[in-house]
This record gives sequence, structure tokens and C-alpha cells, in this order.
Amino acid sequence: MSSGTILKVSGPLVVAEGMKDASMFDIVRVSKHRLIGEIIEIRGDKASIQVYEETSGICPGEPVESTNEPMSVELGPGLIGSIFDGIQRPLDDVMKITGNNLTRGIEVPSLKRDRKWKFEPSVTVGAEVTGGDVVGTVQETDVVLHKIMVPPTVKGKIKSIEKGEFTVTDTVAVVETDKGDVPIQLMQKWPVRKGRPVSRKLPPDKPLITGQRVIDCLFPIAKGGVAAIPGPFGSGKTVTQHQLAKWSEADIVVYIGCGERGNEMTDVLNEFPELIDPHTGKSLMERTVLIANTSDMPVAAREASIYTGITIAEYFRDMGYSVALMADSTSRWAEALREMSGRLEEMPGEEGYPAYLGSRLAQFYERAGRVVALGSDGREGALSIIGAVSPPGGDISEPVSQATLRIVKVFWGLDANLAYKRHFPAINWLTSYSLYVDTLKKWYDSNVSPEWMQLRGKVLSILSDEAELEEIVKLVGIDALSPADRLKMETARSIREDFLHQLAFHEIDTYTSLNKQLLMMKLILAFYDLGLEALNSGGDIDAISSLPVREQIGRFKYVREEDITGEFEKIMNQLQKQMQDSIVMEEI
Repeated sequence: MSSGTILKVSGPLVVAEGMKDASMFDIVRVSKHRLIGEIIEIRGDKASIQVYEETSGICPGEPVESTNEPMSVELGPGLIGSIFDGIQRPLDDVMKITGNNLTRGIEVPSLKRDRKWKFEPSVTVGAEVTGGDVVGTVQETDVVLHKIMVPPTVKGKIKSIEKGEFTVTDTVAVVETDKGDVPIQLMQKWPVRKGRPVSRKLPPDKPLITGQRVIDCLFPIAKGGVAAIPGPFGSGKTVTQHQLAKWSEADIVVYIGCGERGNEMTDVLNEFPELIDPHTGKSLMERTVLIANTSDMPVAAREASIYTGITIAEYFRDMGYSVALMADSTSRWAEALREMSGRLEEMPGEEGYPAYLGSRLAQFYERAGRVVALGSDGREGALSIIGAVSPPGGDISEPVSQATLRIVKVFWGLDANLAYKRHFPAINWLTSYSLYVDTLKKWYDSNVSPEWMQLRGKVLSILSDEAELEEIVKLVGIDALSPADRLKMETARSIREDFLHQLAFHEIDTYTSLNKQLLMMKLILAFYDLGLEALNSGGDIDAISSLPVREQIGRFKYVREEDITGEFEKIMNQLQKQMQDSIVMEEI
């Protein structure tokens, strides 16, 4: 264990001398308070340390101790349902020791050492195992079966394995290897800055179904994909991420509050335990890991929270689960990078952000993916990352948004104007995009309907045409439009208000299956197609626009899943009859 003394203190940056035996990214204990820090730069025997706790009152000359180990997280039973800070200290255990005020330098194990877990072996003595193989399971919650895996670098033969109740530090099995016996515990450690290895990555050709119509239909994300949600304050970033955490087809949710306001994080901490998981009927926390790092916590800890979260997510991905990681928000992390870069006196890039901002963001997002995990059973897991970006004033031309957009394949651009109109989710259909559409086409064709992509294209085309027509209407009024264009405007309004607008707090409308989304698109577009036929046959646009059946089309989103087929046929028959009657009435 190497040690030195503090030379300089500058906010979260501490420079120590006499650290010639230390290595980059080693965890160190700073001053007599034993604050946690990480070495981020070494010059000669001087080490620059970013400290993850408040540094006020620390003086030059105080001791610095290196642990000679990189920052690592503890991975094992007890992660699910826990609430950690940015450096994986369990906040409930910290509160028992310190009360409501977080004491500096407090040392608490990340996983509870006294809790016992029931271990069920899945291999026998003499079995050949390699890195990633499952040697047994622990029923962590009612919905999560925790798989105990051989560490990635271990390969050999099971020498002994026991069934029973163990703590996370107890040895449950021993693997005999060429280099000697290796004990297997319920817990393993992994350095956060190093991605966990996989057998191979798979193409992103399966969608992550979210039940949110604007996402699933217009701008889908693949399982193992990456998406960004930029938007100004109040446009619904957090609400959208809550919806995705609750409804997306993910087995495990890892939610990182990275530098967000304390009240937002408090809402998450209060709401998630009370939310009922629609997939299991249990509390949502039974498949969730929360990492809380608020804006009033030390700036440097934001970076730690991002890496802690992604490493925990990779661990569950390696078990063969589909994991959704919500990072709210990466802009706060970028601000922490900017502050540390400034204190290190590095050459600044655009708007003062470090020149390596883009590469740091890329290193984070590239750890997503659908993969075949290590191990002989070929488990398939996926890690999807949805990162919120908080550009000042909603201006996405700023460096963090632009660097993120160069990396991610899905852009859900939130619009303050839509939010002020109470249109949620406030995802702007004219600026958003998904680059996964082509690779997902085959899945939608075979699992939903061959018409899906054609209907999607038609919906986007009508919305795009509406934007152009609105400019004309502003200049000369709607009466100057042709009947066909007025019909298109009416159809676009129906798409916006009846299809894209979705109530997160309505028991039925909060989630829409792909089959129901398909029928909704068919109804709205049938109104458009039959309306064009009626106009060509001499129908009146005012009569077509005021058909009573339009009310039923709009209310179709509130129909329960089990009733949608019958209701669809009923509305379609009424639409055809009323459209025909409008032509006859016009002729009379």
C-alpha cells in the first residue's frame, strides 16, 4: 500500500506527492477523514486525485493512502431493490450509522455481510467449468433468479460445491485450475472502468417493446440499443424514463440519477417502491437497482455513478437477462468532466468541455448491446441504454447533445412547445429519428404484420405534409387549401391527438400492445383513404370531417386489450357506412 502527502487542494481535485508506486485509477483514501478518491493523472511522483466526497477543511501535508486497487463494485445477491450512492454505498446502511446527514469518509460494505442467501447448486463435483458458467442460483426476489457465475478469468474443474444458506463472502464452491484452487463466493468484484467480456455481440434486430406508441411505432429502439432523450427543463425526460422503466420489456432496470435535482431523485426513490410492476404484479423494486447521485452531492461522484451503474447492468446482462439502464442525465456527468478538466488545467474544447468529451461518452454507450454471454450454455443477454440529455434552454447544438447524437442510434427529441400544450410524451415527430428501423423491419413483418412498416411510413408522411400545410394556413387561412389537403390536415390531427398523445396515468392508455397500435394506425389511415375516395366521388369535406365515427376512432385507445378486435371491426364497419352515407347525402 503506497502513501504520500497532500500538496494542493482545489475543490474536488487533490494533488498528492510521494505517490511513485501508485497506478492510474487506483482508489485512494485522502486525509485523516479517509475520503474516497481516484487517481486520474500521474506526473512523476505527483498524483492528481478526484475526490468523491466534500473536501472542505482538508489541508496540505495530510496523508494520502493508495489501496493499489482500481475502483470496483461488488456484484452478488442483494443488488436488486437496493439504493446506492455513486460509489456503491448502500444508503439505508449509511443512514443507520450516520442518521440523515452523510458523514465524510464513512466505510460501509456495498452488499450486506450478515444476510444469508439460499444457494442451489446447478453443477456437480468433477464438472468442467469455464468463465461465465453458472454454478448455482439464489432466489434474490420473487421475480429475479440470481445466477452465481464463475469469474470470467477462471477455468477448471469443480473440486467441491455445497448447498445451503451462505453470506456473500462465504465460499460455496472451489474450482481446481492449473494455477491452484480458486474459491467461488456468492459475490465477485469487477473494476468499473473495464467492460465485462462477452463471447460475441449480436446484431440489434429485435425491438425493445415499450408500449409507448410514438416510440414503438415511429422511433423504435432495439434490444441492446442506445437512445438519447434531449429536452429542456419540464419537457418530460424523467416521466418518459419512468414509463420506459415500468413498461419496457426488460427483466432488470438500473436507474442512475446522475447529478439531478434532489426533489426529482426523491420522487424516484418514493415512487418506485410503490409502483406495481405490470409484468409481475409485484413491486417494481423487485427488479430494480437505484443509484442516487443528486446535484448537491460532490461533482466528481457523478462520473463514478455512471460507471457503477453500467457495471451492475452488465453483470445482470451476463446472466442472460434483458437490462434497461436509465441515465438521468449525462449532461450533469459532462459538467463534472468540465470542472475536473478545468482544475487539471487541460486545454479546453468547445464551450470549456474537455477535448475527450466525445470519447468518454462513446466508451459509456458502447458497453450496450445484445450479446452471447461467456459460458458454455450460450446465454443471450441484452443491455439497452437510454440516456437523458439536459441541454441549457433545450438547445441541442451544444457539445454534449452533439457528441451524444454522433454515438446513439435513436433520438427522441423532446419539445417544450408540445409539453406546454400538455401533449405527452412530448417527442417531436419531425426532429426525432431511429436508425434501427431497417434492421427491425424483418422482426415486425414476421411478428406483428407485413403492413407495419408501410403504415408507419404513411403516418410519418402525413405528419410531414401537415407541417408544410400549416405554413400555408398561417399565411392564407385553411379555406385556401384543397379538400384533399384539408382531409390530410384532419387526419394528421387525429394521428397527433388520438395516436401519439398517450396518458401515462390512465390505466389502459399507459401501455399499448403492438397489435393494438397496428389497429389504431389502420383505423386512422382508413379514415384518410375512404375520405379521399369520398371526395373523388363528390363528397363534402365538412361532412367528412364531422362524421360521428371519428369520436369512436379517438376513443379506441381506451378499449381494453381483450376487446380490441371486436371494437375494431365495429368501428371500421361504421366508418365505411358513414362515409358512404356522406356521399349519398351530398348527391341529394
